[in-house]
Amino acid sequence: MKFNIISISMLAASLLGVIDATAAAPRVAKVPIRVSPDVTSLIVMPENIKLVDISTPYVVGNQCGDNILRIKPSAYCDSVRRSFREGEQMASITIVGERHIAQYDIEFCSSSARATNILNIPYNDMSPYINPDVAMPVSEMARLSWAVYASKRKFHDITRKANGIRATVNNIYSVGNYFFIDYSLRNETNIPYKIEEVRVKLTDKKDARATNSQTIQLTPAFSLMSGQTFKKNYRNVIVIDKLTFPDEKVLVIEVSENQISGRVIDLAIDYKDVLNADTFSQDVMDKIPEYRTISYYSNY
Repeated sequence: MKFNIISISMLAASLLGVIDATAAAPRVAKVPIRVSPDVTSLIVMPENIKLVDISTPYVVGNQCGDNILRIKPSAYCDSVRRSFREGEQMASITIVGERHIAQYDIEFCSSSARATNILNIPYNDMSPYINPDVAMPVSEMARLSWAVYASKRKFHDITRKANGIRATVNNIYSVGNYFFIDYSLRNETNIPYKIEEVRVKLTDKKDARATNSQTIQLTPAFSLMSGQTFKKNYRNVIVIDKLTFPDEKVLVIEVSENQISGRVIDLAIDYKDVLNADTFSQDVMDKIPEYRTISYYSNY
């Protein structure tokens, strides 16, 4: 496995320009990361990683996922004949996420059994900062979407039935710069439905199902569920950028099937329904895991 040293001070300096000067300095975790030559240590951030800096060449690593790092002692230690004592600090690592920063000390550990295998960074180990390029981290969209998913249905008049499939909008929530749209599908046939694609678009109200209508494709910022096969019931929450549109257009969610039959079902949402989008009530907030630890929820 090839490792590259992550040391990007110039990018770090540019990032500091968007960090609020009043934000608290990153807290160094009390429990260090222990690395061993025989173990690759994984670090999992609860949001997507934007920047990583390792302070010395004695530890190397790379980013192997949107929110996952892997690190281990460097062969550079051998080339300069640098040896470390048990528990001696080898480096410090700074991890910048979409809205949080975490900082850890990295210590040498001779025993692979005592080395850190996987570190899931808790929010208590991070400090928030203001990033104008990220209105809401993907991890927060997921947490809020699960709360919406678990909430009771409040919309009862947005529904459509076609090809043995009944589609229903359960809830529409407005949070910050986004709409959270909660919808369900009910398969009333005995043939499983395999979702191939979910499209969101703005189209003319009078010609919502016509091929020559003026259509604007929208890309969801997040979808709680990926395409899947279901026998009877399916529920999903999609997140789209907050928008306004004229009365002669409707917001359409179109679900198509990955079959020769190609069963398609769509839901048309009028602007008046979007205007009736709820804010998060306390019963929904109570379903958000650990929401009280996230200081910027109050901004939504």
